Amino acid sequence: MNDNKQPPAWSVEPLAYLEQRAPEYQGARLFSRYVEVRDGTRLAVDVHLPGTEAADAAYPVVLCLTPYYRRFALRPGHHDGIEACPNLALYRDALVPRGYALVGVDVRGTGASFGARDGFRSPRERLDHHDIADWVAAQPWCDGNIGATGISYLGAASDFLAGTNHPAVKAVAPLFAVWDTWSNHLYPGGVLCNIVSKRYGDLADVLDHDDRARIPDHAYFADPDLTGPAPVDDDGDGSLLTAALHQHQANFDMQDFAQQLRYRDAGLSDDPDYTSARISPYHYANRPADRDTACYSISGWMDGAGYSLGTIQRYQWLRNPANRLLLGPWDHGARGQVSPWRRQAGEPQQPFVMAEVLRFFDRHLRGDSAAAADEAPVHYYLMGAEEWRAAGQWPPPGGEQRLFLAPEGELTAAAPNETTARDAYAADFDCRTGFHSRYDRLYVADVETYYDDWHGRDRAMLCYTGAPLTDDTEVTGHPWVHLHFTCSEKDCAFFVYLEDVTPEGRSIYVTEGIFRALHRRPGDNPPTIPATGPSHSFRQADAALLVPGEVAEAAFELLPTSYLFRRGHAIRLAIAASDSDHYSRIPDGRPPLLEFLRDKDRPSHLVLPVVAGG
Repeated sequence: MNDNKQPPAWSVEPLAYLEQRAPEYQGARLFSRYVEVRDGTRLAVDVHLPGTEAADAAYPVVLCLTPYYRRFALRPGHHDGIEACPNLALYRDALVPRGYALVGVDVRGTGASFGARDGFRSPRERLDHHDIADWVAAQPWCDGNIGATGISYLGAASDFLAGTNHPAVKAVAPLFAVWDTWSNHLYPGGVLCNIVSKRYGDLADVLDHDDRARIPDHAYFADPDLTGPAPVDDDGDGSLLTAALHQHQANFDMQDFAQQLRYRDAGLSDDPDYTSARISPYHYANRPADRDTACYSISGWMDGAGYSLGTIQRYQWLRNPANRLLLGPWDHGARGQVSPWRRQAGEPQQPFVMAEVLRFFDRHLRGDSAAAADEAPVHYYLMGAEEWRAAGQWPPPGGEQRLFLAPEGELTAAAPNETTARDAYAADFDCRTGFHSRYDRLYVADVETYYDDWHGRDRAMLCYTGAPLTDDTEVTGHPWVHLHFTCSEKDCAFFVYLEDVTPEGRSIYVTEGIFRALHRRPGDNPPTIPATGPSHSFRQADAALLVPGEVAEAAFELLPTSYLFRRGHAIRLAIAASDSDHYSRIPDGRPPLLEFLRDKDRPSHLVLPVVAGG
């Protein structure tokens, strides 16, 4: 029910489009082989073609470039219904029956491919992607139109492929994928997200080395009938697979790798030019590719440590008028609906995403000009209202509401008049956010509900709460805070949370921001990372330690959101100095004593992007 009488967000809703685009083919043909790239490395490739009988036909091709096995080998006598392609079945089942060829590739150093990984999203892989596209474009079953898609790592690979300017690559759909690996993934706000570097690194080791003893630790790959990467068709005795796995022993260690990149411009100790830029799609973005390759950027409001922000940054930089942006009520990969006000728990989310990917590829790979012709370029889901909204731009037009830290833990629209006012907070390094959080899906933890255990966690934080709202208030865009503070140590980190407090007093997580005080000086991002809030370079030369006890200030953004605060509810800002479940602690072993100023000359405050008529 739409109480606000908003116009429909879609001319044709995504699931309705999927239903209209009935499958054209029954079954699929699969063959596998090695493809040699420019440096002689052999990559394992699966080709899924529509239909069950060989035919002289050509199709648009979608690439999925994955480190999570293009396909598993199956144990003899395996149980019925087992899926050999758990990483790619989503795309195969949506696209191949509807007239696309799907090509799954084990990136170098993974699966059945040869080579070693010299880093997370190694720049060598980008060149491999171009060479694979070259091979695909020359095949008789390819009609000359290539796209790429996938979730997370696969989404970034789609970006890398687009950045090569390969002439056959006409459209990419990066799903739940970073734009800047450093700030969207490894170091949000300049703080190492160590749970991801540790646990994702463990997952990578298990898969890359085919460590069957540790596979059961990772729920998505734990089925005992999955017996490691599938060899290619002509590797009958598995000797090539064995040789490839041996080369994987040289793969990088994720935790060692991440800890060397403490600043955005920091490089590896043995290769200073190997910085986070080289493993980030933004570094390769360029205007010719913007014009020639259409891009559909898709993410969700609980998508990891900054994937939604990266999705927006990609959309804002790539100016092709055919580009689109979709921001839904989803976790990483749209495995779950994350709105605390969702009407139905457990409803599948990925078909919605794939319907939009199909429609986008239909337009740009199959040449169906009617597909998505009447749809707005931007769609976002307003949590609380539980409805989709359409817009011509991001963020949608609106204004700003400033809320100031005030006495007695209040959050008010009135600027302070006091000449001296401050609140003390002793950092509690046992402050945690639990494991039903936006971060835990990033290392493939099997999370089904999000922040359902949030209430009460802010008791370990410094909280400022507004008066009950007199009107519904839509907050859509990029909130940010400006803090004036003192610290007893030379550095610290801020973890700030935007909450909805119900009339019954229950606190509900909305979004959060993380920031290391060391990076507080204003500075510019690289030009291909558009600023969406206060900007900081995160370069080593711009880092500045605090002077203990001296007043400093830091302005930084929270992760984007779209949330309807209902009349009678209250807005709360909760401030902490750690999230020990997910982040490194700063300074480790020395919890700082902080003071937050809230006087007329140094008014600490929260800024909310408010859309009229929410």
